[in-house]
Amino acid sequence: MTVKIGVIADDFTGATDIAGFMSQQGWRVVLLTGQPQAEMPWNDDADAIVISLKSRSLDPEEAVARSLACYRWLTEQARALQIYFKYCSTFDSTPRGNIGPVSDALMAHSGVPMIVHCPALPQNGRTVVHGHLFVNGTLLNQSGMENHPLNPMKDARIAALLAPQTTGKTGLIDLATIHLGQGAIADRLHALRSAGVNHVIVDALSEEDLNTLAQALYCLPLLAGGSGLGGALAALRPSAYAPGDDRVPMPPARTVIFSGSCSLMTNRQVNAWKAQGPSHRVDMARCISGDEDYIDTLVAWAVAEPTTPLIYATTSAGELARIQSQYGESVASAAVEALFSRLAVRLLASGFNTFIVAGGETSGTVVEALQVKKLSVGPAIAPGVPWVYDRERQLSLALKSGNFGDEAFFFRAQELRA
Repeated sequence: MTVKIGVIADDFTGATDIAGFMSQQGWRVVLLTGQPQAEMPWNDDADAIVISLKSRSLDPEEAVARSLACYRWLTEQARALQIYFKYCSTFDSTPRGNIGPVSDALMAHSGVPMIVHCPALPQNGRTVVHGHLFVNGTLLNQSGMENHPLNPMKDARIAALLAPQTTGKTGLIDLATIHLGQGAIADRLHALRSAGVNHVIVDALSEEDLNTLAQALYCLPLLAGGSGLGGALAALRPSAYAPGDDRVPMPPARTVIFSGSCSLMTNRQVNAWKAQGPSHRVDMARCISGDEDYIDTLVAWAVAEPTTPLIYATTSAGELARIQSQYGESVASAAVEALFSRLAVRLLASGFNTFIVAGGETSGTVVEALQVKKLSVGPAIAPGVPWVYDRERQLSLALKSGNFGDEAFFFRAQELRA
């Protein structure tokens, strides 16, 4: 059967995010981690294939190369009818990219002159009005995202964020047009195309707006944005398959929580867990020094805990700034991710089979360290965060984007683990 949508996601939490929303609509979704081999055949049944890259923080040239390789595989091997470039609903990128460069490359490679951008995810408070991105009613650049350690968002205007990343022309389909329905959207798209617009930003304030957009855009060969539109596209068309029968029972959970995100919500989630469960804050000096004994100490502590241990580098914006000033931004980030990578491998060998991970970069690091290749999608813990399973190796993962979920996320995740 032909794959309806092939998704290229720029990080691992973003991949599970859109896979979860599509799965909730009854679609059979397969999640692949990392760039497939060019000649790898695809014969499995799936409505959608989601490929999770760790390309958000790469140099633009490398991000483009990996994204195009995924595009070729999805269209040639999996015969996907539509390609969806999935990025974060808070448009995480720097003035260099990578949203603009990857979008431009996908347009050029697919031979289409225009790509529609829909980052809105109303279920998680991400909305777009007059081309401005809001987080829970607050402008993006005042929402806490201005303090993001890798992609500080200093503007809420999507066109302004795209401007330094692309030479293409941007345009807008505003909320008033969307409320007029599919015909008005089609007319506006035609007018923008005639005016030479390459990047079309769409407003969306509600689930109803996303449904209207999905109805107007589902035939376009190339789209970009957050998971909200992806879920709405899946809702339009029933699955070609019966409910999945691959639900191999998972063994009892031996769980660890890793938290690398410094978002406002993750700070609240970490604090909620610390009040009731065992936790260990990463010692940055020992982490950066590469102290081998420190890894041994953390592993021994986690293994000895009778309940789920939390190991976290999460901290406040002020403390994060101090750490980056003392050690250097890239040095600190690289050291933390290296620590979580090594911990994941060691704890897997020690019997842990369930990993709850907060933060896109940290999630990518853990998935790569565990050498996970293919995942099935399980129940949603929170909007945009499902359990995912490597059933062959009997591993369970919950990969959480920084601001997703509520304060009880770590507790609820364990309650819902199948």
